[in-house]
Amino acid sequence: MASAHSDATAPPTTTSTKAMKQTTPTKPVTPADEPALALKILVAGGFGVGKTTLVGAVSEIRPLRTEEQLTEASRGVDDLGGVEQKTTTTVAMDFGRITIRQGLSLYLFGTPGQDRFWFLWDELAHGALGAVVLADTRRLQDCFPSVDYFERRGIPFVVAVNCFTGARKHAVERISRALDLETETPVILCDARERDSGKKVLIALVEHASRLHAARMLS
Repeated sequence: MASAHSDATAPPTTTSTKAMKQTTPTKPVTPADEPALALKILVAGGFGVGKTTLVGAVSEIRPLRTEEQLTEASRGVDDLGGVEQKTTTTVAMDFGRITIRQGLSLYLFGTPGQDRFWFLWDELAHGALGAVVLADTRRLQDCFPSVDYFERRGIPFVVAVNCFTGARKHAVERISRALDLETETPVILCDARERDSGKKVLIALVEHASRLHAARMLS
């Protein structure tokens, strides 16, 4: 009897993993493929110094604001010295977002300026890369609590002096001495109403915080 031949007895044809790798086209890596990095930044300072204005000026999305009208009842609690024209106040936080470059975005959290809302600061500061402390040279003492808060917790910060119309101009070195800052803490003159000015402040903060974190890793 003639023997029967079947393809089932033949060894299966296989393609080596090496050959598959050689023939599989590779997709070039583009900037859009890079993982996005989002950093949390606080914007702090005294009452009426321009925190809400700064967040609103630089944000590429519609900023979230929690402003309420100032009432007569609050006038005995909140110090309106130097900002008598102010009619609203932040009661929780401001929130905005800005893209600094491809793959790097900053989430901005503006803190309330009054002492009675300080209990919110620890929650807002959790996970923050650093902070911008806005200052008004006419009421420089109002930013002392913010400076002290971030120094005590080791959170990198820069001081951004909001140059109000009609306010006397001071050299950054003099402001740094008045605030008793560490020599490496940047002091920057800015206009909180201008997007480019605010963006320069944020870039300076990211660079400053990066240097400090790198130094801490090496120490």
